[in-house]
Amino acid sequence: MDCSYWVYDGGMRRERPDFVCDAMLGGLARWLRAAGYDAEFACDVTDHHLVSRALATGAVLLSSDGQIFERNVIKHKTAKAVFVPPGLGKLEQLDFVLRELRLPIRPQTRCMTCGGSLEEVERQSIRGEAPPKAYAACDRFWRCGRCGKLFWRGTHWLKITARLERIGGTTAGERERGTVEPGG
Repeated sequence: MDCSYWVYDGGMRRERPDFVCDAMLGGLARWLRAAGYDAEFACDVTDHHLVSRALATGAVLLSSDGQIFERNVIKHKTAKAVFVPPGLGKLEQLDFVLRELRLPIRPQTRCMTCGGSLEEVERQSIRGEAPPKAYAACDRFWRCGRCGKLFWRGTHWLKITARLERIGGTTAGERERGTVEPGG
């Protein structure tokens, strides 16, 4: 798993994340991005770095590690944090966090890989980059502003949208989604 997109000190400049997820919640981070929230995730990160990052950015710390909730900044609510019960599947974790924080599924578009915003690109500009079948079948394409991956509304996009709709209780006509894995 590539965790190089999260930089603690300097380096890559990024917008303020909505969530900082511990190493046990990488799948949740991806689904939070699909739901329109920027969620940082890093492999092999210490509790100290997680708490420091949440404090520095104002992001909500998400963890299934009970020990992190023993820290004073968490106990005294200086840093916002939510304990995600272990044993839940990724979509159950997403549902739990959204319900716990009373958050909607956002219509904003996010890359599930890195959390960057998706910007629509001219179809002609990606002619040689998109797979031929996707290029022939789709009129619209998007590129992640952070990692540069290309996206389109294929079956993968539709499956993710359907899963989010089951959690959020909305229909496709109410919200135009835009978060999928590369390859549509």
